[in-house]
Amino acid sequence: MLKKMLKNQRGLTLIELLAVIVILGIIAAIAVPSIGNIIENSRDKATVSEAIQIIDAAKIARAENPENNTYDETSLAPYLDKVKEGEYDVVYNEGFTISNHEACSIVGDAQTDSISEEELIDFIDGN
Repeated sequence: MLKKMLKNQRGLTLIELLAVIVILGIIAAIAVPSIGNIIENSRDKATVSEAIQIIDAAKIARAENPENNTYDETSLAPYLDKVKEGEYDVVYNEGFTISNHEACSIVGDAQTDSISEEELIDFIDGN
């Protein structure tokens, strides 16, 4: 009886195993680039969100000192927490713009040096 049970065991043939491996390979080839794009978009949005956070800090600084229209990383340091170190400038002129920040090249083109708050928000909302 035991010998008969051992002979009736079924398993995968080599061809079936190869077919499964090929299907998994095709799925992986499609999924990996998509995941890479999702990660890149997340990094871009995080950088743009950081620029918006910097502009929000400039708004608070301007509320405390309305005659000041120009801010940099040193003057905004007391208003910011957990923002990457780096150089940037924020200017108020009928609206806030940030320059010398990574978000400028993400939202604008490679030659853009400054970007407005509205453009940053539009990027987050539309992307």
